[in-house]
Amino acid sequence: MLPFEAIDGHFDEIFSAAYSVSLFTLWRDPVFELVLTKRRDDQAGSPPVGEDWFSVIPAERQVPFGGDGGTEQLGVPGPWHERLPHFRPEATPSTGVELQTEFLVPRHHAVAALRTVDAVRDRVAPVLQATEIRTMTGDGLWLSPAYGRDTVGIHFTWVKDMDAVLPVIALLEELLAPYDPRPHWGKLFTATAADRYPRMDDFRALMRHYDPAGTFTNAYVERFVGHRKP
Repeated sequence: MLPFEAIDGHFDEIFSAAYSVSLFTLWRDPVFELVLTKRRDDQAGSPPVGEDWFSVIPAERQVPFGGDGGTEQLGVPGPWHERLPHFRPEATPSTGVELQTEFLVPRHHAVAALRTVDAVRDRVAPVLQATEIRTMTGDGLWLSPAYGRDTVGIHFTWVKDMDAVLPVIALLEELLAPYDPRPHWGKLFTATAADRYPRMDDFRALMRHYDPAGTFTNAYVERFVGHRKP
């Protein structure tokens, strides 16, 4: 386990421990129950764990992800496409009985955003299966949640109960608003997403140019992007 307070002043150190680092929490206690690190085979050494690294204890057995669907762990080498994902491509990701949400915030807001979620853990934990914290480098893709900024994703795998989950999502959207969150397009959110994407007007112009009749739009696009059929 990694103490929650370790992110204060050590966020970059923690997420630089390997090529890919994910923290998992249930928001029931002030800890990250799992630190999942993945490194390339040309990177010397191992992520620093033990008493000198926030008292994190190396796992001695495979950590289950959705039963036996997880990719190989414990330092067993393999091609990137079989190690970087958490789940094997032929397996059902996670439990398969769930709802999902992810808010992606600028990296410099990450600790404050996580502290904000921590303050309402009593609302989050009862409807949660797990939260994963992950980072990504900024990119130039107009509709990417990481467009133009290094980004931290705060992901929630919820229980499959829409009535119970939606009020919590709305609460998180309200509380995280000062940190300029962008919702993951493929997961649940209720706020207006388009305003969070600075190239949205350019994207709409492309839509009007290449699809003036709205052939490739649907109710989801109309709601969150705003291009309506004529």
